[in-house]
Amino acid sequence: MSAKGRVLMAMSGGIDSSIAALLLHEKGYEVIGFTLKTWDYESSCSSKKETGCCSLDSINDARDMAVKLGVKHYVIDVREEFNKFIVDDFIHEYLSGRTPNPCVLCNTHIKWELLLSKANMLDCEYISTGHYARVREENNRAVLYKGVDESKDQSYVLWGLKQEYLKRTLFPLGEMFKQDIRKIATNLGFDNLAKKSESYEICFIPDNDYRSFLNHKIEGLSTKFAGGDFITTTGKFLGKHKGFPFYTIGQRKGLNIATGIPLYVLEIIPDTNTIVLGEKDELKKNSMFAGKINMIKYKNVPEKTEVLTKIRYKDKGALSYLKMEGDNVKVDFVNEVNAIAPGQSAVFYEKDDVVGGGIIL
Repeated sequence: MSAKGRVLMAMSGGIDSSIAALLLHEKGYEVIGFTLKTWDYESSCSSKKETGCCSLDSINDARDMAVKLGVKHYVIDVREEFNKFIVDDFIHEYLSGRTPNPCVLCNTHIKWELLLSKANMLDCEYISTGHYARVREENNRAVLYKGVDESKDQSYVLWGLKQEYLKRTLFPLGEMFKQDIRKIATNLGFDNLAKKSESYEICFIPDNDYRSFLNHKIEGLSTKFAGGDFITTTGKFLGKHKGFPFYTIGQRKGLNIATGIPLYVLEIIPDTNTIVLGEKDELKKNSMFAGKINMIKYKNVPEKTEVLTKIRYKDKGALSYLKMEGDNVKVDFVNEVNAIAPGQSAVFYEKDDVVGGGIIL
């Protein structure tokens, strides 16, 4: 084994994980590449070219990089687990009137859980990914914090990681900027890798059309829920909709309601197949609850400590205070925030540090 230790490296075939593997290899770690087969693109309803992190092309790209580095590489089929924990949950959440964040669930229950299990089997001291984030040890806890490249920081989607995962995780790209990663790839002759486009869609919905995906997966979905009521906050009838699973909080486009003023989705009520519409100001709230809490920086929720709460990935965050109420956390915002969507992740920050996170209720 290398003096630096053995690392199980998650390689998706993209530029980030490929360069991360290369950097670890150059630093003297013994790298073992690991690629997850999570989804069958050929069974997807999308006709878009395979571009996801688990497509056949991406798996081949990951294997090619491992060969060039002279490191071992394995492909593990986790389609059954992925369907059970990620895809089924995604469908269930939309059918419950919520907006899920499958990447968070995948990181926690598929990638890291499986990586750690395989790392133990292969006597790897560490696991690693190409995420733009950092981790350090402080007060006997592994603290997750933002990567230096603010535009690429991915700490938001990693809030669910347990301490046992973080303590053994290496983030080689955490101290780097995306432009530097592309330069490294170009300088080493990996031009195709440097020019490879990035995918921001959900991996099992490469065309980003979740409505078509739901229709494809659930026979008769449109027929079952079509014709529900659009109403105002006072109960006034505004018209009929296509079915509550096809709408999200804050949505304005595609409502097909003409009232003379812009209307937005304020609330989704699955039990009655009803959607409440209102004006933009009505989307604002000064508090919310989050469940399934995972604490990172501290063992317990630091009540009365001011944090910055992000309610979506590209959110800048809002000043707020946390308070435990049973198993859930109440978040009181200093100023009102817009379009809080149940099912999305709430992540709490102290400067760059991830205090913890949860699922918006």
